Amino acid sequence: MKFSDLGLSEEILRAISDAGYDTPTPIQEQAIPYVLMNRDLLGCAQTGTGKTASFTLPMIEILAHGRSRARMPRSLILEPTRELAAQVSDQFETYGKYHKLSKALLIGGVSFNEQNTALDRGVDVLIATPGRLLDHAERGKVLLRDVKVLVIDEADRMMDMGFMPDVEKIVKLLPNIRQTLFFSATMPPEIRRLSSKFLSNPKEVSVSPPATAAETISQALIKVSARDKRKTLRDLIRAEEVQNALIFCNRKRDVGILHRSLTRHGFKAGALHGDMDQYSRTETLDQFKAGKFNILVCSDVAARGLDIPAMSHVFNFDVPTHADDYIHRIGRTGRAGKQGRAITIATSEDNKYLDFIAKLIGYPIPALEGLKTEQPEDTTEDSDSIAAAKPEARRGSGGRRPKPSDGKTAKKPSSERKRRRKTSAPAAAEQDDGSDSLSFGKEGHVPAFLLRKP
Repeated sequence: MKFSDLGLSEEILRAISDAGYDTPTPIQEQAIPYVLMNRDLLGCAQTGTGKTASFTLPMIEILAHGRSRARMPRSLILEPTRELAAQVSDQFETYGKYHKLSKALLIGGVSFNEQNTALDRGVDVLIATPGRLLDHAERGKVLLRDVKVLVIDEADRMMDMGFMPDVEKIVKLLPNIRQTLFFSATMPPEIRRLSSKFLSNPKEVSVSPPATAAETISQALIKVSARDKRKTLRDLIRAEEVQNALIFCNRKRDVGILHRSLTRHGFKAGALHGDMDQYSRTETLDQFKAGKFNILVCSDVAARGLDIPAMSHVFNFDVPTHADDYIHRIGRTGRAGKQGRAITIATSEDNKYLDFIAKLIGYPIPALEGLKTEQPEDTTEDSDSIAAAKPEARRGSGGRRPKPSDGKTAKKPSSERKRRRKTSAPAAAEQDDGSDSLSFGKEGHVPAFLLRKP
């Protein structure tokens, strides 16, 4: 089947051709006709299957006729992260290049004034994260009564991040008569129950079994001790033919530590996590895509917000505590039919999480064999890990700080001190060994009060 068989307009087909595509993916082939029929849709597709285009393409077709009014968008797309929202915005730019549709992007880390200006002009497509959209709605800067199409994307991620209460508030602000498209990478019972609140007689499409890894991804697992994780990662990067890679950590704090460690060992790496402002995050992603560095250490904030078809590797420096996150992480590679490699580094404490993953994907992650280290064993700890250690760990037994080794003479035993006290002042002056003891009788060392006349 070709895109020309899906009922899309000539302008959209020309834009698709300009982007280098001519054959739809399975989710696009199934979803686009139903969206064009104005049916509610419940879509389940793993990441990297072209899910975003399955709703952006028909939405451009639907919104091609009509006109927006100030502060009243004609369609709304909700995304869990800024990166995903920006990705959807880019797709509207790509596929809507021959249409005059206006759009606005409401995400955190960007000035309210710029977003208000865009809303005041009127937008056909409003792409937003739930929190920032509610901020504008509560200030009366956006009215949602004219929304004809609602898209709730990455619903399972929305639930994991605790955004569903905000999504429910937003849906209450929308008209009852609308078309709703509900997409999720996984379809657990909770998500299915939630979808029934938003959808009316939906058509369900699913292009793969829920929570499965793409066949284009080669998976591997290596188990090491906790202290050897960083060295093992460095050996893996050297041993594998890494063109570009994402390295996932569970905590934002560890992202910074690992980034500094890799940089210190000569790797070109960047860092991305949720505490960065939007400008820094966008700049980091642009530099990564431009090839200024080929390794990006990140938290799960990037697990669903990056769309780089040529990603060669994904490394799980930490095993994700939620099995679904494993699918989303490794789904950053092996996209658009290309081969990808996903390697997970685990310790003995991660066994229960590995069991969860094996249960979800239907098989245990294959063990990696034959890794050869290219450097001698590193017996020194990274300074970052020392600096990050707890104060108690840096102290000696009993909670006391270890005495600094500054080259000064250690304190003499008691017998030695007694012998030195018996030594005359001149003799002590002659035998000055640089210790911290005062030598009475030597000029400059006699306290002033002893020189006063009675």
